[in-house]
Amino acid sequence: MAYDEDLADRVREHLVGTRVTEKKMFGGLAFLVDGNMAVAARGHGGLLVRVDPSESDRLVEEPGVEPMQMGGRAPMTGWLHVAAEAIADDESLDRWVQRGVRYALSLPTRWRPSAPQGRVRRISRSNALPVGRVGLEPTTD
Repeated sequence: MAYDEDLADRVREHLVGTRVTEKKMFGGLAFLVDGNMAVAARGHGGLLVRVDPSESDRLVEEPGVEPMQMGGRAPMTGWLHVAAEAIADDESLDRWVQRGVRYALSLPTRWRPSAPQGRVRRISRSNALPVGRVGLEPTTD
């Protein structure tokens, strides 16, 4: 299933200046920081956000937010689905993206330069829109 490409472009805009790996997973396009998933543009719409599990109960009280559940399994603590309506404006999207980035940065680094990871790049204003597949190339900017 294809992910929401417009949402992926919007997420990239909010990740400017962050070293990010993009990887197709969970039926969408995930954005990994230091090898840890921060957020993903979902194939079913909306945003998958990884947050501190201790904050999950409080965050699901926000409108349009529910615990992530995959394939009939129990809800996954620390993984939230944020409906498209809840991230319709840039301020709301940025708040959720930054929550995911903060949590990903709090985890041990999982990125290994020798392992294939998908597209790795530091997102800047000049490359915030999709580009061709560049493979594993650490950036210098």
